[in-house]
Amino acid sequence: MIIGLVVLLLLALCGVGVWWLLSSDEDPDPSAGPTPTVSAPVDPTGEPSSSASPSPSASPSSDSGTFAKGDCVVNDGSAEDAELRKVPCGPNTYEVLSRIPFTTDGEKCQTDPIFGDPDSDANYTHDNPIDAADYVLCLKKR
Repeated sequence: MIIGLVVLLLLALCGVGVWWLLSSDEDPDPSAGPTPTVSAPVDPTGEPSSSASPSPSASPSSDSGTFAKGDCVVNDGSAEDAELRKVPCGPNTYEVLSRIPFTTDGEKCQTDPIFGDPDSDANYTHDNPIDAADYVLCLKKR
C-alpha cells in the first residue's frame, strides 16, 4: 500500500510539472523571445496566401500563444515579419481551424489525423526556444 501511495504521489508531481510547463506564458529572458514563422507567403494586402511554402522567421505577435480554434486573424506584417492579430470574423480574414501543439511542421495541418484539418489553406508556425511551447495554426481564408 505504501508503494502505491508513493507511485501515486510521483505521478501527481509529474502531472503538475507538465501542466506548469505547458501553461507558463512568462519568458524568463525577454530578449530571447519566441520566433514564430509563417509557412504561407503573404499577398500584397498583408494576408497569408493559400499556397504553402516555407518562409524565414518572423517576429513575435502581441497575441502570440492566445489563438484558439474559431478565432479569426489578419496578418498586419509580411511572411518575413508576421504580426497576427485577432479580429472579428469576416471577409479577408483567416479562421483558425486547429492548433497543433509541440511542432513547427506546417504540413501537419494536412497530414495529422488528430490535430490537423485538411480544409486549411494556410498555416502559421510558432517556433519557441522551449520546444514544448511550439505550435502550428491551421488557417482557412474566409
